[in-house]
Amino acid sequence: MTQTPKPPTLASSHLPGLRLFARGKVRDVYETGEHLLIVATDRLSAFDVVLPTPIPAKGEVLTQLSAFWFEKTAKLVPNHFVTADFGEIRKRLPDLRLDPAVYKGRTMLARKAVRADCECVVRGYLAGSGWKEYLKTGSVCGHILPKGLREAERLSKPLFTPTTKASEGHDESITRERLADLVGAGTARELERLSLALYERAAEHAERCGLLLADTKFEFGHIGGRLAVIDELLTPDSSRFWEKDAWKPGATPASFDKQFVRDWLETGGWDKRPPAPELPADVVEGTSSRYREALRRLTA
Repeated sequence: MTQTPKPPTLASSHLPGLRLFARGKVRDVYETGEHLLIVATDRLSAFDVVLPTPIPAKGEVLTQLSAFWFEKTAKLVPNHFVTADFGEIRKRLPDLRLDPAVYKGRTMLARKAVRADCECVVRGYLAGSGWKEYLKTGSVCGHILPKGLREAERLSKPLFTPTTKASEGHDESITRERLADLVGAGTARELERLSLALYERAAEHAERCGLLLADTKFEFGHIGGRLAVIDELLTPDSSRFWEKDAWKPGATPASFDKQFVRDWLETGGWDKRPPAPELPADVVEGTSSRYREALRRLTA
């Protein structure tokens, strides 16, 4: 039997003729004149370290899911999205030779923005670092919570819990008051309003798809003097999606994100400093399948 060839993975892009604007943990960003060309690679980071093993189809999932959400929420919150249509990108950049076998599905054009130096996290459930902080202090990022809450408990209302945006190392949680000091009181209020609006719209949609949006993070920038959501939007890299039917307070259900990789790394004796270990084939495939399933469920 002839096997269907696997699509190529992309660990790093190379586009001669374009200036590399930034290379993040996952995305390579290029200048194209008035716009940015964003290439989502198959790199995966865990514990702030980029792993040596790419995850097949990850870049396509991130781009296609972000494009879906940018279009779905455009009337609710402005964003930087222009197009992820490969034919349209090649039409706009006729001199750029993009191999469709490599770049189709993972490439996006976006407007330039002046980034707000913070990340806007919204939590609808008590999980992850929020759960750990609650156990120690009874609060999450300055929000005092009722006693006796359980892990993965649905919160009475979503919490806005911003963080710093670190160029290296870990982002650190900050209070809303500290955010106001960093970006200004008016901007801080608008970041909170827009973040909560995005979360609530996305959580409603996800629940109709049989998923729960436990928490997510947004990045914003100013475009033409207005705040707009930028980078990625509501992907398995930036969000924690749970199976709705598997959720119950008291334990965190399996998620459609890279927690599968984190769990494997936690059991292997790695000290969470570079270099990270290579991932085994079953962890790679398990992660890839979770990302693809999130895309299928949310966009069906």
